[in-house]
Amino acid sequence: PDQLILKTMVRFVLNFKDVDKHDISSVGGKGANLGEMTRIGIPVPQGFIVTAYSYYYFLESNRLKPIITKLLDQLDVADSKLLEKASTDTQKLIEHSAIPKEISQEIIHHYQTMGKLFHDSYVAVRSSATAEDLPTASFAGQQETFLNVKGEASVIHHVRKCWASLFTQRAIFYRVENKFDHMKVGIAVPVQKMVQSEMSGIMFTINPVTSEKNITVIEATYGLGEMIVQGAVTPDHYEVDKQLIKITQKKISKQEKMMDLRSGKTIIRNVKHELQSLQKISDEQIMALAKIGKTLERHYYFPQDIEWAIEKDRIYITQ
Repeated sequence: PDQLILKTMVRFVLNFKDVDKHDISSVGGKGANLGEMTRIGIPVPQGFIVTAYSYYYFLESNRLKPIITKLLDQLDVADSKLLEKASTDTQKLIEHSAIPKEISQEIIHHYQTMGKLFHDSYVAVRSSATAEDLPTASFAGQQETFLNVKGEASVIHHVRKCWASLFTQRAIFYRVENKFDHMKVGIAVPVQKMVQSEMSGIMFTINPVTSEKNITVIEATYGLGEMIVQGAVTPDHYEVDKQLIKITQKKISKQEKMMDLRSGKTIIRNVKHELQSLQKISDEQIMALAKIGKTLERHYYFPQDIEWAIEKDRIYITQ
């Protein structure tokens, strides 16, 4: 599509509340799900999406399509040195090209709107490929995510880095092997407020060990949930009867260390002695999480694996 059509017919930036599960072509799978959850009242951290149209318009404005096509045309992806050079050259080309003002101004406006509420927010800048989750392909996990980004210039810089990550060696190799046109795979960029987690964890809407469909399992830890993923702490384990929203089991684990965010950096610190052996979240919060899990499972008609966080007594669903 040429610049004029793009400029007059599309939106460069959309708030989560303005998109839903039908908008994968413009905001990718990740962006569409964030919008869908926002629209049905799930407490998703606030954010916006730089649409795939922005990426296409950026390519057109800088006349990058023929240059990138030439760099990747007839590339032998089995030759690791040639693949590395093509990937590096393409990413540099994108990272050093100017973002048109009509796009950068919209990104800055949306970021400033968040800043009024959250004082120049720390945000996560994520990639959401528009060909993600097709029945015949899976692009998920191939592009970059950047955490703890702060300031207008940094947000713009990392949006461009997400676009560039469409041309990592892995992504180029995958598209060539599966016969996808490099220029027909787009990328959107969700920008989302970082939750400064006081407690966080994982929720499974069926028991992942016993496969009991009526049991929701919630694991909780102080600080960031990354320590659960790393296996560095043993989380609290709660089980909830899904129909009755009644807690049926609790296992409280002592936690001496926690992962925290300080000035945008991740640190490990001691948990206060008097908190180490206590239940991490209240019974009310356990049941509130279980209700959210039940809502999501009903909406998507499929068991859910959910990441959550609590900041200032507010529950957020982060993924």
